[in-house]
Amino acid sequence: MSEELLKERIMALVEKLYAEREAKRTFVAGKTRVRFSGDIYDQLELKARVSAVLKEWITLGEYDVKFREEFSRFMGMKHIVLTNSGSSANLLAVSALCAKSFPGRLVAGDEVITPACTFPTTLNPIIFNNLVPVFVDVSLGTYNVSAKGMEKAISKKTRAVFIPHTLGNPNEMDGIMSVCEEHGLLLIEDNCDALDSSYGGKKTGTFGLMGTSSFYPAHHLSMGEGGAVYTNDHSLFRTLLSLRNWGRACYCDLDEKNPLGSCNARFNFRVKGIPYDHKYIYSNIGFNLKPLDLQPAVGIEQLRKLPSFTEKRKRNFSALYSLFSRYSDYFILPESVPKADPSWFGFPLTIRDGAGFTREEFTSHLEANLIETRVLFAGNILNHPAYDGIRCRVAEPLVNSDKIFRSTMFMGVYPGIGPEQLSYIESVVTDFFRKRKTLP
Repeated sequence: MSEELLKERIMALVEKLYAEREAKRTFVAGKTRVRFSGDIYDQLELKARVSAVLKEWITLGEYDVKFREEFSRFMGMKHIVLTNSGSSANLLAVSALCAKSFPGRLVAGDEVITPACTFPTTLNPIIFNNLVPVFVDVSLGTYNVSAKGMEKAISKKTRAVFIPHTLGNPNEMDGIMSVCEEHGLLLIEDNCDALDSSYGGKKTGTFGLMGTSSFYPAHHLSMGEGGAVYTNDHSLFRTLLSLRNWGRACYCDLDEKNPLGSCNARFNFRVKGIPYDHKYIYSNIGFNLKPLDLQPAVGIEQLRKLPSFTEKRKRNFSALYSLFSRYSDYFILPESVPKADPSWFGFPLTIRDGAGFTREEFTSHLEANLIETRVLFAGNILNHPAYDGIRCRVAEPLVNSDKIFRSTMFMGVYPGIGPEQLSYIESVVTDFFRKRKTLP
């Protein structure tokens, strides 16, 4: 039997396996867990995984090239660097600003403005690079920073801004860009929660010098694990590649067809006067943050489905907003700034002071009924033991970040939630208020 025929049979078996699994997939209210997120795969992603593995070359290769081309068109950004996670993408982005090859690079002690209500791996790269985080508060409802808060936080040492679009909700980018441009601040957007969100018709992640994405199953597009950094700066792109690939000076695509690299000069370099293979010359102190090629193979299929995923996220958000609008005396509902078009990562709720119940009481009721919930990441991250004694500056009272730490949670809106799950969520929430005899 030929190799091609064997592959066809393997793919047919993959399709059969998927069909059998899918036939068993049913939702039973009160017995099937309503997850807050997860992979949305069909036979196409499964076949893509298997196809990539069968090529025997599973490190970055042809699928990486194809995904980057398609993702570049989607984002409207010239250069894409794939990583093994969104956290690694954040690490690469901040480290690139500190690299020797970056003009006017950031140095130890320089300040970076960032929200106190955050995810650890938005903050951690700032600390790892010996930069000083300057913490600003966020607004309840949007859970994002304000341009006014940013501007008040600026000092003579402030060089950059690193902000997330929290839960897919775009920041007020007109004001933020105005502050950055007026004060010469470099902007990185943590777009990990916000793929396919936009502000004023422009995609989040494309306003600053760099944007980052995560392709973990919880996010809008899943590779299982994975991430990306994107930029329009060609020199910065080369620095990002170097940092991702051990700090290697060579940025050529090397393969069996072209072992000398695209420059055809791989063996024409010298170090300290000694002839040296350019593939093993190091211009940066780097990392190894590469994914496997099977990850972008899956990503290609996911990217083609992203518009439908976004539509379902918006549908689910609208349904939950309609439900919780009945209980607005008890919850601060999510809101967006003008010009924002969010592709929501989750549906956030903050328990109002005087609501008569706590976050723990509400989430315990949901979890007991198999509806998953999450707190809003770290809340005020300075409350966590890992960050005791870090070098930082707190630019303003973190009143809202502390409120979020105590009282905010979110539910899922991912495409795996459909009308049956939404109806069940409504019944469980109604039951919570009925038991408390506080139905509106």
